[in-house]
Amino acid sequence: MSVKPDTKPAKCPSCKKAAATKFAPFCSAGCKDRDLLQWLDGGYRLPGPMALSDEDDAPPQYDDGDG
Repeated sequence: MSVKPDTKPAKCPSCKKAAATKFAPFCSAGCKDRDLLQWLDGGYRLPGPMALSDEDDAPPQYDDGDG
């Protein structure tokens, strides 16, 4: 006798409907696209200090007096 793990049907993280295999883990192309737009718009940002810009990471530029 084998014991099967208790599996629950997956739910769409956007609307909580049953997930569709074709759009997993989402239920539809619409929910999948809305989630992508949320990522692209910065909706999943974590609070924290401002990140340094590329200019802040660059080494300082010195004038060598030749110009």
